[in-house]
Amino acid sequence: MIKAKINNVDVEVPEGTSILLAALKAGFKIPTLCNHPDLVPEGQCGICVVEIDGIPGLKRSCMTPLAEGMKVRTNTLKLMATRKRLVELILTNHDTDCLTCIKSQSCELQSLAALLGINTIEYPKFEEKLPIDSSSVSIVRDPNKCVLCGRCVQVCSNIQTVNALAINNRGFDTVISTAFDAGLGNSVCINCGQCVVHCPVGALYENSQVDKVWEALNDPDKFVVVQEAPAVRAMIGEEFGMPAGSLVTGKMHAALRRLKFDAVLDTNFAADLTIIEEGTELVARLKSGQNLPLITSCSPGWIKFMEEFFHDMIPHMSTAKSPQQMFGALAKTYYAEEKGVAPEKIVSVSIMPCTAKKFECLRPEMRASGYQDVDYVLTTREMGRMLREAGIDLKEMPDEHPDPIMGDYTGAGTIFGTTGGVMEAALRSGYFLATGRELEDLDITSVRGLKGIKEAEIDIDGTKLKVAVAHSAGKARKLLERVRDQIKNEGKSEYQFIEVMACPGGCVGGGGQSWGSNMAKRARRGEALYAEDKSLPHRRSHENPEVTTVYEKFLGKPNGEKAHKLLHTHYHRRSTVDGKVLLG
Repeated sequence: MIKAKINNVDVEVPEGTSILLAALKAGFKIPTLCNHPDLVPEGQCGICVVEIDGIPGLKRSCMTPLAEGMKVRTNTLKLMATRKRLVELILTNHDTDCLTCIKSQSCELQSLAALLGINTIEYPKFEEKLPIDSSSVSIVRDPNKCVLCGRCVQVCSNIQTVNALAINNRGFDTVISTAFDAGLGNSVCINCGQCVVHCPVGALYENSQVDKVWEALNDPDKFVVVQEAPAVRAMIGEEFGMPAGSLVTGKMHAALRRLKFDAVLDTNFAADLTIIEEGTELVARLKSGQNLPLITSCSPGWIKFMEEFFHDMIPHMSTAKSPQQMFGALAKTYYAEEKGVAPEKIVSVSIMPCTAKKFECLRPEMRASGYQDVDYVLTTREMGRMLREAGIDLKEMPDEHPDPIMGDYTGAGTIFGTTGGVMEAALRSGYFLATGRELEDLDITSVRGLKGIKEAEIDIDGTKLKVAVAHSAGKARKLLERVRDQIKNEGKSEYQFIEVMACPGGCVGGGGQSWGSNMAKRARRGEALYAEDKSLPHRRSHENPEVTTVYEKFLGKPNGEKAHKLLHTHYHRRSTVDGKVLLG
């Protein structure tokens, strides 16, 4: 432990603790712009400078560890003037049209300027406008609002290991951009949106479809159905000032009804359906011994990451579509038939914690219904904006249930929204599909949590099933490289089943979540989903009565001909061929 003084206040912290964090423990919050609790400090902005007695100059507190006996000052007149000057210089090269910025009132730079009392800027502004990159169907990049903090580059390179973004050029010409400045839509970007949720300003945001959804809702000739991902119910409350991890399932359904959706259904129904299809697929592969391990396929960011960097693993991928796309295919076939609505009149809308879902719904193979299966995808943030625009306060909503036919769900469907949830749900039903008996202990805690790559072993009638769970593309890379080496050197992998989620924490950490996210908030959202799982009358996907009905009335058997046509898909090799980059 290290003992020191910060502004004459005694503080004791573990060795290696930065002055920034030590000051917080002492009761002093040092302003910063580039620092993020989930990223390695790089000191890009310099705003967090402090003075240390006996050491000349100013030190960046995010990168300077507290040392024994240090005397640190954080709020002298010199420091205040320095921070103010640094922020003013950032503002001279920043598009300050805050009234029309998507991050207005949620912008860290805006908050910092207010905190430091910046009302005017002494320096002349740079007026050069750079083109906005809207090449991606998922993410828009506005370089005019970029503050060069480097957060997006760090999360893309170090956590996701995608390297779609980099800091290019030097001096006044420095920009953050893609390779050859080709645009995110023409790069190896996997659309995960982690750059978006880590950006402190409005330089990165989702490609919005709110206006198109408003048009559909106000078209009397359209029948608009909506589905909401498992993670949204543990996140949307944050858009209305509620604490992270607030579970607002019933309020969410009620609010969507007040937006005048014709049917409020639930993606959790399709999550249960996904488990039946994927579980049946797993049992078949275990019997044949072919193409093991089976790897989950419900995360579209992970799918594109696999297609870009691990396309040799395509034979190991589950062919089951994601719950969003299973729902979309059934909405314009089974649901249309049950409701007597012409499928061409149905507009299928998804509320997702994910920017990659916008890319997924536009994949050409996602037209099994004969139409585009999912028409529009809105992020949790976009749903929040729509509700506020309509004057709906989520906190004041009553609790309501989703509509029938494709609205019922089990606890297994709910936990899809957090890392390890798909694995746990699959094992609950996979055990039944393999043995005809129910798994007694439904809480498979060994696959839960946010630390590292998780492993578990399940005994299925004497057969040991070894599974692994990875969240974030970076951890997926590490795990898949190990699996690839095992198959190459030993002929098989030690695992039979693997779950991968592209985002840290799983869907609760998706790129479409509320601003200001960090791993602590993601953990609380996951806990909320496990709490709902515990509270529901059914916790196994095969117990969902509406899933049983859809097979009896429409699909036939799991993995059967009709189910395969509507609920399964295929994948593409991307990245490089003969040294040539295949963009997009």
